[in-house]
Amino acid sequence: MLQACNHASSNIDEQMPDTVSYNFNIRPILSDKCYKCHGPDASKRQAGLRLDEPVAAFKALKDDPNAHVLVPGSPEMSELFRRVSTSDTSEMMPPANSNLKRLTPHEVDLVKKWIKQGAKFEKHWAFVPPKLWPVPEVKDKAWPKNEIDHFILHKQEQYGITPNPEADKERLLKRLSFDLTGLPPTIEMMDRFLADKSANAYKNVVDELLKSPAYGEKMTLHWLDVARYADSHGYQDDNYRTQWPWRDWVIHAFNENLPYNKFVTWQLAGDLMPGATKEQLLATGFNRNHKITEEGGVINEEYRVAYVTDRTNTFGKALLGCTIECAHCHDHKYDPFSQKEYYQLFSFFNQVKEPGIQSTVGGPETYAKRPLMQISNSDVKSILKFVNKQDTGKLIVSVMGDSEVYRKTYVLKRGNYDTHGDEVLPGTPKAILPFDNSYPKNRLGLAEWLFNRKNPLAARVFVNQTWQEFFGKGIVKSSGDFGMQGDLPSHPELLDWLSVDFMNHGWDIKRLVKQLVMSATYRQSAVISADKLKTDPDNTLLSRGPRSRLPAEFVRDMVLASSGLLTKTIGGPSVNPYQPPGLWENATSGRGLLANYKQVHGPNLYRRGMYTLIKRTVPPVEMAIFDASNRDQCEVKRLRTNTPLQALLMENDPTVLEAARVLAAKLLQDNSNSNAKIYKAFRLIICRKPNQKELAILTGYYNDELRAMDKRTAAKVLNVGEYPVPDNLNKVTLAAMMQVVDTIYNMEEAITKT
Repeated sequence: MLQACNHASSNIDEQMPDTVSYNFNIRPILSDKCYKCHGPDASKRQAGLRLDEPVAAFKALKDDPNAHVLVPGSPEMSELFRRVSTSDTSEMMPPANSNLKRLTPHEVDLVKKWIKQGAKFEKHWAFVPPKLWPVPEVKDKAWPKNEIDHFILHKQEQYGITPNPEADKERLLKRLSFDLTGLPPTIEMMDRFLADKSANAYKNVVDELLKSPAYGEKMTLHWLDVARYADSHGYQDDNYRTQWPWRDWVIHAFNENLPYNKFVTWQLAGDLMPGATKEQLLATGFNRNHKITEEGGVINEEYRVAYVTDRTNTFGKALLGCTIECAHCHDHKYDPFSQKEYYQLFSFFNQVKEPGIQSTVGGPETYAKRPLMQISNSDVKSILKFVNKQDTGKLIVSVMGDSEVYRKTYVLKRGNYDTHGDEVLPGTPKAILPFDNSYPKNRLGLAEWLFNRKNPLAARVFVNQTWQEFFGKGIVKSSGDFGMQGDLPSHPELLDWLSVDFMNHGWDIKRLVKQLVMSATYRQSAVISADKLKTDPDNTLLSRGPRSRLPAEFVRDMVLASSGLLTKTIGGPSVNPYQPPGLWENATSGRGLLANYKQVHGPNLYRRGMYTLIKRTVPPVEMAIFDASNRDQCEVKRLRTNTPLQALLMENDPTVLEAARVLAAKLLQDNSNSNAKIYKAFRLIICRKPNQKELAILTGYYNDELRAMDKRTAAKVLNVGEYPVPDNLNKVTLAAMMQVVDTIYNMEEAITKT
């Protein structure tokens, strides 16, 4: 096993293992405290001492041939232990005058025990191909539902922790529905699931949700962050771009369950595939989603290099989970990536037939940039049926396409676009996997390299991101950094097992998703006991279910879906819903289609959050407040904050208020009493039945509002949003019910997945 844990502890981070692992115990200490001066970057190395390679680490000191950094079996003879444990400020490491923190007593003990056990080095865990570890035996044989649970429970049992019981059916269905579709379950689905007492009740609802077209939309949202998708070019002018057909393709690919290796290969190199179809060419829009300038006076080559840099960095972060961009200007300071290797990778993306600037702000001809493809009406009727083209006008998309003339690639000294160093040929970091000469030296060859079974990162990185989507954080918490400075996997054997199993089953994404949600680990209640909060506050051992706020787009979707306002159209151009006036006009140059905000009307006003138009310089304010990406660059993990602005938004956002009014009007048209109406609203929004106390408080509030409300106040309350107010309803009654519904929308539970 990669890491062993053998006894219970009050703090899982302070446990002393029986066998100290270089990968999981020692390397993180050295990387954090020592590599800045004694790591891979030769230009910053002090005293000629390198600690990231065993040959160098076992050598005698440069200024004292009789002293050695490491003497296996003898901590007292090892300068490393002596320097990190001494209190003498003239000798201690890291130096007292450095900005690096000293090793903790626990870390010093780990170093001592590691040296005593032989000071054995290991290749970084993430650069070793994953293996199919044996599924561990567990004492509680009744709890696991699949292999995932064996790995999770095995570690819990080592710490003397027991898993939570399964969540109640209502909360479980809400969790599952949002995780698989981004939408709340309907009352009909809730009732059906509650009534189904069969052994397959849960499996049946999982299968139903996986078949929903909304599944593709839900899975696409994360990929839009990864691909830095936006509806504008960025920079100062920030004009409109027509990349949304690529988004339609991603939704289609997820719904059709395109295997992950094909899903990525088409996006990296669909244009280079033999007999490439228009669909495969459209997929390459992934690598044209970066910012593009339209400003006059810029230096063409400077911006062209910036685009290639963006694609290289995105490849590293999204698909390798590595901070490869740190080697843009110099050798990586922590990971074994040289600057030369960075530009070898850069060369794969350096052949694209694109200029740094090809036009300034103008009409539709500037909405896509060369190389590009045009989507005709006949395309939409045949091979591109999934593209939601709503008019007969010209539709063009930026895609990939290499130049007929080979462009040489050079190391750029200090990362400067015009300071050429040595010429380099296409290649990849050797520490990950050398680039075999049998591969074509282009992006298609790069894709083949990526999905070679010996590549240690491709499967791990995607499995980890997928786990993150369902459990709130990845098995590797730093999902964009599997390198020396990244977090260690909490369950390394499980990550390996899932990765190999994923490859063994044809890179099947839906199968992976189903494995996760079918597990007993996923189905646990999110309730946290005082003991677990003390022992495992971050839920590293996964002894309780995931609990997190909904992503920004799904907050909007919940409001629209529960009120009945949601327009369920899949794909198509992005739209401009309600927005505070003046934001756009004050933020850009005033040129182009996006110079002024033009709000949509009718059904387009109620589209899902993922279809809200993203202008990079002024991202949608309601999305930004809830931590959505502005799509400037690749993001594989969103921040999650909890600020007063979020509560203020829910209280004042016209979409929330309008939804409350519309739902209240629908409830008043039901032939039922006020208790039943509020009961139904609670179920639609919170996705469970209210208890008697909750119902009594809300009913009491309704009655209070009804007594206090007058016609004038009611008119002000109801004056929000464009959806018409029914003429046949009493406006005072409607306003009172609207206030109750709005209160339910503002409950923390409404926007929380538990």
